[in-house]
Amino acid sequence: MTAPDLETRFRAGDPRALARAITLAESGLPAARPLLRAAREIAASRGPGGTVVLGVTGSPGSGKSTLTDALITYLRSQGKRVAVLAVDPSSPYSGGAILGDRIRMLRHHADEGVFVRSLASRGALGGLSAHTMQVLALMEGAGFDWVILETVGVGQSEVDVAAACDHTLLVLTPAGGDGVQAFKAGIMEIADVIAVNKADLPGADRTVRELLAAQGLGRHDEHTWLAPVRRTVAQTGEGIDKIVAAVLAHRAFLGEAGLRERRTHRAEFEVRTLVQDRVLKRARGVSGDLYARVARGELDADTAADALLAEA
Repeated sequence: MTAPDLETRFRAGDPRALARAITLAESGLPAARPLLRAAREIAASRGPGGTVVLGVTGSPGSGKSTLTDALITYLRSQGKRVAVLAVDPSSPYSGGAILGDRIRMLRHHADEGVFVRSLASRGALGGLSAHTMQVLALMEGAGFDWVILETVGVGQSEVDVAAACDHTLLVLTPAGGDGVQAFKAGIMEIADVIAVNKADLPGADRTVRELLAAQGLGRHDEHTWLAPVRRTVAQTGEGIDKIVAAVLAHRAFLGEAGLRERRTHRAEFEVRTLVQDRVLKRARGVSGDLYARVARGELDADTAADALLAEA
């Protein structure tokens, strides 16, 4: 389809046009730019409270995909249109990704109110590729009520999801060890809502108590949001309604001003991520002689970095 036709169909809410727009954005092609402008224009017209953008993160095996699937089911029962962006890890050897989260959500494939897209992390340290934010923007512009970003799983530096979304849901399990370990990993600070998933397993009550006790160690006032801790069993859908209620409560806590501020931070994160990606591409294309000169002591690393930035 032609570019004007694609934009017209995208504005009309055609899911095929959205899928094509996402492919263009993920590939970094210039043809995606008018579609991205259209998406932001549509999203801005709905105001900061238009689409709920929820990030779902947690350790591998905590049940993020199953929980996301349960969230889809619950939100659809409430008449909400849902888009899911599932980020899968890329192989450091082949560069490929399984993109297997769609398998867990196959039961929604015939539902026109659900759109699921997988995206490779492409080795991004924060678990999000450089174009993740653009794909999220396209999903928002498509008019979904909820957009859910599921990450590859967090580590100490993998907290980009907090900068990419309005709200962050941290998924933990009783089998994950000491509940306070989450604080050591540096990920508690990003959580707006905490789900202790697989709460039917032994140790769930202890994990909840430890999380609540650890939260009490900090200094808080009436302006501090303490992430609600909710028990869930994603396989059966137990507790999913409480997760949604907690996310909406956090949305009300932020208010319109807080949501606008978060959207501004998201825009900053997107621009910085794209700049970083372009500089890294430039660095990979540089002759190995520059790095060899640094290794031989003929050039210091700071000067080499300045040279790369100047040429970028």
